[in-house]
Amino acid sequence: MDRKFFLKVCGNNSYGQVQALQEMEIDYAGLIFYPQSPRVFKDEKHATKIKALKIQKVGVYVNAELEQIEKDIEMYGLNIVQLHGDETPVYCQHISDLIPAIKAFRITDGVNGLQSKLEEYVESCDYFLFDKNAHGLYGGTGEKFNWDLLKNIFTGVPFFLSGGIDLSDADLIKDFEHPDFYGIDINSKFEHSPGVKDLNKIQKFVNLLK
Repeated sequence: MDRKFFLKVCGNNSYGQVQALQEMEIDYAGLIFYPQSPRVFKDEKHATKIKALKIQKVGVYVNAELEQIEKDIEMYGLNIVQLHGDETPVYCQHISDLIPAIKAFRITDGVNGLQSKLEEYVESCDYFLFDKNAHGLYGGTGEKFNWDLLKNIFTGVPFFLSGGIDLSDADLIKDFEHPDFYGIDINSKFEHSPGVKDLNKIQKFVNLLK
C-alpha cells in the first residue's frame, strides 16, 4: 500500500514552504491554526495563492470554534481538517459533513480502553492520527510511542502514525504492518527551527521510503 506523507508546514515562509512541498510531490501539507503552538500558521496575505495550490492542505485545530474552521476552509482552500483537542464525536461529525476529518488521539504507555474510545468516532471521522501523549499539552512531544500497541486495535478507519519520526525510522515504517495504516505525519525532526522545514531532509526521507 502506498504511504502518504503528511507534513505540518508553517512559519514566516509558509506559502513558500507549502509550494516547495507541492513541487516535491508530498501528499499533504499541514497548517497549524492553534494559537499556542510555536508553529502557528500566519500567512493571510498569501491566502489566495495558498488556496490555489494543488497539494492537499490540512488545517490543524485544537478545540476551535466551528465558525473559525469554516472561515479558514474558505480562505485557504483546506481539503482536510485535523482535530487535536477534546472534540466530541458530534463536533467531529459537524466537520466531517463539510470536509474530511482527522481525529488525533494521544497514546500513553498502554491502550486500555482505546478500542472502545475509537469506536465512538468511527462514524464521524475519516481518518485517525496517533501521537505520543504529552501530559497537559495538545501537541506532540517529538517522541515516539510504542507502535506495537496498535497491533490489536482495529476500526477500519485509516490512520496516520505521528510522534518523533526521523530519517532513522524509514525501515521501521516499511516493516510496520497494520490493515488500517495509511500514512505518516512528520514534523519537528525535519526542521531547522520550529515551523521552518528542512526540505533536503524531507526529500531524503521520501527517497528512503520509496
